[in-house]
Amino acid sequence: MNFLADDGHATIVKYVESNYAGIQSLHLSRCAIGYVVKGTKYVYCGDSRYKISRGDVFYMGVGTHYVEDVAEESRSFEQIVVYYSPEQLQRILLNLNMNYSINTVNAHSCDVCRNRNHVSMPATATLRNLFNHVTSFLYEDNFIHDAAAENLKMTELIYTIVAMDECCLRSKVLSNVDAAYGNFERVVYSHIFRDMSIEELASISHRSLTSFKKEFRRHFMMPPHRWFIRQRLMQSRLLLISTSKSISEIGNECTFPNTSHFIKLFKKEYGVTPAIYRNRHSSFLLSPNGNVPECAERDGESRLQPSAV
Repeated sequence: MNFLADDGHATIVKYVESNYAGIQSLHLSRCAIGYVVKGTKYVYCGDSRYKISRGDVFYMGVGTHYVEDVAEESRSFEQIVVYYSPEQLQRILLNLNMNYSINTVNAHSCDVCRNRNHVSMPATATLRNLFNHVTSFLYEDNFIHDAAAENLKMTELIYTIVAMDECCLRSKVLSNVDAAYGNFERVVYSHIFRDMSIEELASISHRSLTSFKKEFRRHFMMPPHRWFIRQRLMQSRLLLISTSKSISEIGNECTFPNTSHFIKLFKKEYGVTPAIYRNRHSSFLLSPNGNVPECAERDGESRLQPSAV
């Protein structure tokens, strides 16, 4: 499994993948808005698999995502991704608000927005045209030589989304306007798989231990220790079904102090040991030809179905 990250420099990028790579662990230090040009994208979250089809626009927040990019038939998978920081978003929204009185109030709220770090929807005609125009700019390398052109396209994208009716995509974008929130998230997500105490994380984020725990609960809806354990267990579960690594190797990679502790926590969370979980899902291991796990599809969401022991 690869660990990917945006490089912190490129802002608008087109990815073309001809070789199937299976499920990937994708770490984002900035937020991303993307558009699937060809193929299908899957995002794994807990027991669910969310489908992002060709022609869909998607948002991914700062942090680790588990994704699978599948080419259509024997062709390649293509997507355009726009990366931005809270600071960049603030500047764009301030400009839109001052010069055009654009409404930047975020009044939308639903379970999807609260519980998931990604959302997707079919692109509107305006968004499709915008991304098609971006494709031609990328083809001619215009963004590399003209930062102003890139900034204008980013502003146009944000304006198009903010001008939409209330929806999850608009809400997610507007929720990133707080730079302090973004910086706090970056500190947390960049240390998920590092052996550090909560006290050390509080110090890195320039907060007292009490202040750190309080802010952590506000952002992630649970105590820090419990959240970190859950993130590491989610990573271990994906490694179990998508790699042939041993149980001890996976436990070590996911920062558990020893194998027995890893097995104990895994069984407490999922009701079975890592070995049994792998055995149940052995039929879901992905093959190089691009086959995906058999799932119960429902409205773009799938749930992995364990087989009988």
